[in-house]
Amino acid sequence: MIYIHANTDEFEYDIRSMVKAFYPEYEQYVYCDESKVQPQKKPEEGPEMVLEILLLDDGMMAFCRGEEGKAQHVFTEGKERTKRKNALKKALYRLLAERTGHELPWGTLTGIRPTKLFVKALEEGKAEEEILQDMQKDYLLTGQKSELGLSIAKKERKLFSDLPMENGASLYIHIPFCPTTCLYCSFTSYPAAMWKDRMGDYIKALKKELLVVRDGMGSRELTTIYVGGGTPTTLTAEQLSELLGFVKDNFPMENLREFTVEAGRPDSITMPKLMALKENGVNRISINPQTMNEDTLQILGRQHSVEQTKEAFTLARQAGFENINMDIILGLPNEGQDKVKHTLSEIKGLGPDNLTVHCLALKHNSRLNLEKNRYTHLTYEDVTGPLKLAADFATDMGMEPYYLYRQKQIAGNQENVGYALPGKEGLYNMLIMEEKQSIFSVGAGAITKLVKQPGELFKRVENVKDVTTYLDRIDDMLLRKKEAFDALNQ
Repeated sequence: MIYIHANTDEFEYDIRSMVKAFYPEYEQYVYCDESKVQPQKKPEEGPEMVLEILLLDDGMMAFCRGEEGKAQHVFTEGKERTKRKNALKKALYRLLAERTGHELPWGTLTGIRPTKLFVKALEEGKAEEEILQDMQKDYLLTGQKSELGLSIAKKERKLFSDLPMENGASLYIHIPFCPTTCLYCSFTSYPAAMWKDRMGDYIKALKKELLVVRDGMGSRELTTIYVGGGTPTTLTAEQLSELLGFVKDNFPMENLREFTVEAGRPDSITMPKLMALKENGVNRISINPQTMNEDTLQILGRQHSVEQTKEAFTLARQAGFENINMDIILGLPNEGQDKVKHTLSEIKGLGPDNLTVHCLALKHNSRLNLEKNRYTHLTYEDVTGPLKLAADFATDMGMEPYYLYRQKQIAGNQENVGYALPGKEGLYNMLIMEEKQSIFSVGAGAITKLVKQPGELFKRVENVKDVTTYLDRIDDMLLRKKEAFDALNQ
């Protein structure tokens, strides 16, 4: 337990995030003198660490490491909120780095989109060397992460320069069904076998919502379509044709740059399904092994083999797909650098066009966390070496990094990176991260993000996650969407 006492709750989220980055396994008890909502109960046992945080009216922030009464860090940055926040995080970072004896690769940055800072700096006309120096000085990034962030920001600006933003839009369709739920997964998904008889009802509801989205999108140019999940290819070939054909018939496809479907689980892929995708305009798919080690697949509950992954990839090439992404996860249980190298070697032999490298994020709702007492025998290794190995393999395959995001509870406080051959980048992945244009989303749990000015989120509209509730309340959600679209288009 870490006990945090602050005299104000002004930066409570930032304090929590920074402490969590250094102590991911610890619970936090936060007490703010000004907070209107206090914790219901103090811990019965004494805290393992006490952190006192004091913010004074004149802008001075002082920190001391509790019981030892030392390790103070004092900064004066005036009253401007952003400067106070950044000074607070730097001081807290230095205190915790001193206490733990280690540093974080992304320094004080705890958000999911660190590249936004690099893009902003480039748009302001700053020189690249100045940007690198500022990121290391202001946010305490390592040199390697600074260079990675800058390279991705430059790639993003180049790709976005040719896309419509203010008059552009993307469409997301959510399919919340999976063959099984993987051990690490925290997404709301439903067993396809149990929902087989209601998938038709779900597609009917999607079509109803799609018509409302079509009208709300108005004259905007449709840039990308992304069908995700879950595992969209748990639908039958006939159901895929029905849904994708409906999209093709009701949305402007003439300027579409990218139409992606997550084929995801190799055990859900068949040639009839691939042909259904191809015939309806899909030009990019994902086949996601996560690992190419049989023993790890069994631990994860993936219920497919390495050979099935290879067979699915071969089928996709035979069906004519020229842009195939593959996902892997680093930091999986019982996987050290040798096993990661084996996975990367197998993938290199297949020759995908995209490689998305994730670091395992231990989410609250995953079975790996909820049932952690069952998995105490599993071991985890540092992902720093495997990340470098993955980057080297991507380079050997002719790929370059093009998008990046981070997650809470991510292994080693690292990042997820998308690599691609030139011209094969996943545009939707970049657009959803940077909020440069509106993302109109349909389906259970789907989140619509409306943008009036590129880079500025205007409104979020969330659908309920539960499929039964979604089906029962579809009209209520459509009414909320219509109201949001009217406000957007005023």
